[in-house]
Amino acid sequence: MRYCSAALLLLPLPALAQTPPAAPAPPDTARAVALPEATVAGYGQQLPLRRTAAAVGTLDRADFERFPDNALTQAVNTLPGVRLEERATASYRLSVRGSTLRSPFGVRNTKVYYQGLPFTEASGSTPLNLLDPSLLGGLGVIKGPAASVYGAGTGGAVLLTGRRPATPGTHVSAGFTAGSYGLRRSTVAIETATATGYLRAAYARQTLDGYRQQSALRRDVLSLDGEWQLTERQTVSLHALYADIDYQLPGGLTRAQFEADPRQARPGTATAPGTVQQRTYYASRTGLLGANHEARFTERLTLRSVLYLSGSRINTPYLIDFERNTLLGGGGRTVLSYRTALAGRTLRLQAGTEAQTGFKSARNYQNRAGQPGPLRYDDEIRTLTGFAFAQADYELPAELLLTVGASYNRLRYRISRLSDAAANPMGYELNRDFRPQVSPRVALLREFGPGLSVYGSVSTGFSPPTEEEIRPSDGSINQALQAERATSYELGARGKVWRQRLRYDVALYDQRLRQTITTRTTDLGTQLFLNAGTTRQRGAEVAVSGWLWQSDVTSSKAQTVRSSGSAADEEVGLRAFVSYAYNHYRFGSYQRGGQDYSGNRLTGTAPHTLTAGLDLRQRHGFYLSPTVNHQTRLPLNDANTAYAAGYWTIGSRGGWRGPLGPLTLDVFGGGENLGNRRYSLGNDLNGFGGRYFQPAAARNWYAGIRASF
Repeated sequence: MRYCSAALLLLPLPALAQTPPAAPAPPDTARAVALPEATVAGYGQQLPLRRTAAAVGTLDRADFERFPDNALTQAVNTLPGVRLEERATASYRLSVRGSTLRSPFGVRNTKVYYQGLPFTEASGSTPLNLLDPSLLGGLGVIKGPAASVYGAGTGGAVLLTGRRPATPGTHVSAGFTAGSYGLRRSTVAIETATATGYLRAAYARQTLDGYRQQSALRRDVLSLDGEWQLTERQTVSLHALYADIDYQLPGGLTRAQFEADPRQARPGTATAPGTVQQRTYYASRTGLLGANHEARFTERLTLRSVLYLSGSRINTPYLIDFERNTLLGGGGRTVLSYRTALAGRTLRLQAGTEAQTGFKSARNYQNRAGQPGPLRYDDEIRTLTGFAFAQADYELPAELLLTVGASYNRLRYRISRLSDAAANPMGYELNRDFRPQVSPRVALLREFGPGLSVYGSVSTGFSPPTEEEIRPSDGSINQALQAERATSYELGARGKVWRQRLRYDVALYDQRLRQTITTRTTDLGTQLFLNAGTTRQRGAEVAVSGWLWQSDVTSSKAQTVRSSGSAADEEVGLRAFVSYAYNHYRFGSYQRGGQDYSGNRLTGTAPHTLTAGLDLRQRHGFYLSPTVNHQTRLPLNDANTAYAAGYWTIGSRGGWRGPLGPLTLDVFGGGENLGNRRYSLGNDLNGFGGRYFQPAAARNWYAGIRASF
């Protein structure tokens, strides 16, 4: 695993490049293992990790494959400071340094890119549930408002890449997995690659009965990716994604209901029906089509450009409302990079712009047992957002690197209410044009030899409300909601210790938010949003990973597996990783409804999180990857009168990977929550009537096989 602070390429995000490892040391009982130096594109500039002044967590394909491939949560939660929760099956909620406070569902105030294409909609929301883990080859998270080259945001940026052939030739692979609670997964992929390009098509289907009532899932995802080098100086890539997903929504439980029967869905009351009676679910069909073009005019001057189109059809029956939404979106991005010399030292410059537009036809009906009843609201929502940015990296004397950058951000909503059956049948129009914001960033890095580098940075962020926050599921329109603004101070260090066996990464930060957006849940399950004054989020993140022991000889089976394109690191030996985050998050000045919450702990954030694991690889192809996760108790409401208990969970995956005739097989099995811990992975914060808990699955098992030819 790579647990490191690193910045990643703007568009597209390439695989990590590695320089050849140092010559092996003479054999002894404690052989030093020199870790290869990884090189990534830091904010669009090719720099080694030790020369990157930002905190970023990265995952590669092998990291995804050490966990069950039915969900993203386990892999993403190995990154310190990052939490991915699953309230209902495939209903993801992402938190980067505390942004869970604002995300009752989905991904907010964090910009996401997929294959270099803007995956976050113009409205600010991100449909992360459309992606299947088997399609991902890499993930990078730029933490906090340090991602000025990605525009507005206080939570950072997430960069996702798909899988691509590891070697030239044609490969076909297929897999099947079965597990507890009706889990069934089927995947198939075909890819071909030459020295100048590749083409890959993949399909994944997953069904699940679900741990709880009203929590079944069906998801079909098809991807098509290609890249071609047109000339020595031009490269073009095309990407297409289609997802058809349908999953049920079980709803939140009170503590008494959670303790009595965590597998039940939200029951009905005398005043409100339950989720089973109302047949609550989420169903969408989404398509994404985009293209990247890179022109290398000279060795110093490069232009990268992106264009994309997207469309979605979404049906969502909630407890009371039935939403039918049609979304159309599109946009583009262009980045110009130039390298020169100033006073005899390297100066890297880049500037660019990104623009997105979206149209949404949103209709709200009464929900009559999963079917639309009378129309309540009929809205058309137009969104236009964009930003321009510039950045300079200058190599100073004494191994210093100075980075200065800024972005200029704009956002405008226009909501046209065509009908309001309850009060205003003639409709009306509302415009929200958020004041332009400039988000600067300054960072300085000092390198102390090959084993240590230290950096410091000051950055600001601007995160306006998403369309779902201005117009929640009950059709109301929140005209008072203001944009969040953040200032972040950060110190970090990274390097290698113990004869370069272990790589470490440490970050300390102090982030202060103004007009922090928080949420509450009504008795009918509607999520509403308001500004909470100020918050102060201070924390520390530590990640250590590397080889504890490594064999001098790599097996022929491992060589065959690696040449076939498997992502797993088949070096024989034992690796370990530990990631830890300390979060000291507090409300500043915050009063609501006559109550003063100033100084309270930030809702939904645990003070301590810990993940640790081992990767044991045996020369005959057997492997075992146990993982332990820990989270301390956290407050469930702004008043800090209700808490979710802390928990430890243990999981492990093991199997055999190697050649069998013309095939390369991976036969695997494993289990999650092996201690059968009862806990809630995605809590409903400030839930009305104490309905906070969304129980996670009890002890569960899975087994599968994957073959490639």
